[in-house]
Amino acid sequence: MHRVRTSLPFFEQHGWAAEVVTVDTLYTDMVQDELLLQSVPPAIKIHKVKAFDKRRSSKLGLGSIALRSLWYYRQYVNKLLSQQQFDLIYFSTTQFPVCVLGAYWKKKFKIPYVIDMQDPWHSEYYRDKPKSQQPPKYWFSYRLNKYMEPAAIKNANGLIAVSGQYITDLQNRYPSIKNVPTATITFGMFPPDLDIAVEHQREFKQLLNPDDINIVYVGRGGTDMHKAIKPVFDALAQGLKTDPAFFSRLKFYFIGTSYAPVGLGKPSILPLAESLGLTNQVIEVTDRISYYHSLAVLMQADALFIPGSDDAKYTASKIYPYLLTRKPLLAVFNPQSPAIGILKDFCIDTVYNYDNITPQNINDFLLALDSKSNLPISLSAEAVKTHLAQTKTQLQCELFNVAIKNDRP
Repeated sequence: MHRVRTSLPFFEQHGWAAEVVTVDTLYTDMVQDELLLQSVPPAIKIHKVKAFDKRRSSKLGLGSIALRSLWYYRQYVNKLLSQQQFDLIYFSTTQFPVCVLGAYWKKKFKIPYVIDMQDPWHSEYYRDKPKSQQPPKYWFSYRLNKYMEPAAIKNANGLIAVSGQYITDLQNRYPSIKNVPTATITFGMFPPDLDIAVEHQREFKQLLNPDDINIVYVGRGGTDMHKAIKPVFDALAQGLKTDPAFFSRLKFYFIGTSYAPVGLGKPSILPLAESLGLTNQVIEVTDRISYYHSLAVLMQADALFIPGSDDAKYTASKIYPYLLTRKPLLAVFNPQSPAIGILKDFCIDTVYNYDNITPQNINDFLLALDSKSNLPISLSAEAVKTHLAQTKTQLQCELFNVAIKNDRP
């Protein structure tokens, strides 16, 4: 959603007029954030489709918004494409089952389509993991994705991905797409979002205690992040023994760690903290909060922490809003994660992989927060320009141009 949202103000200057088709919020059970509409140009036409009632469809195993809305997308867009001339369909969502409609519309209306891979679709990552670590309904989703992914990918006219490895994996899995135009394009920085968050920050629930030194992470949790988090927790536990007066003031917040409905999320970070005796220093809020509430919390924090997955392909799209706040930032990733290179481009010198981070690295970072008067960190101006949303939008449009050119007879 954020890819499209932050690109909408810039598509037209690169020769593309965009219309959006999305599920009406009446049919979703996700955290709502009406403020997001403030960043969408008022001239953009937004079409809304229905979805089956989750209370009924879940009894048939169809709880995801993608599956519940698939039939309605088909009916609505069929009518739309029959009445208007469009040059391209762009799927930019992690609700991947919707993408199978691309092949259907391409055959029915002779219109090319591009898929944006913000995450892996069909993945082997969880196959050898304990059931407790697998996503809900993994058995069903694994088999569904294994069937649906090739139907969508093999017929696509172009692929965009936040990680080059995602594209490589798809090309290896489906050799027939090796000549399809591709582009690795990370999410873009969108400074107006901070202005909106500041304007409305008084409307958000206060989650942090200003008397503490607060280090904040907002985003999904999971045991796949434990390898990145544990060195930091180990250093925190040791610090409580050697300098309890200072380290007891540190509070690590992990917010919005579960995709489960409000009140039903299971902590995935707190058990690790408890095993190390850090229950007083680590707060996990499994309920997700709205996007602008997240930004407000990041701006209220004394420092930010980004733990990466043990999956080498993982690229944390959240790094861009984190960077925009210019707060002191500690990041720990898989050694192969592309996020490390991105952060280093911005001249962030407190980004590590979990093979080279040391207790001294962590202590130096934490002790520097003692004054609670940290100046905004500096970011490379060249890197900021490279990673702005308008720059990323241009790259998307360049791929669109190639995709429709190659589709012409």
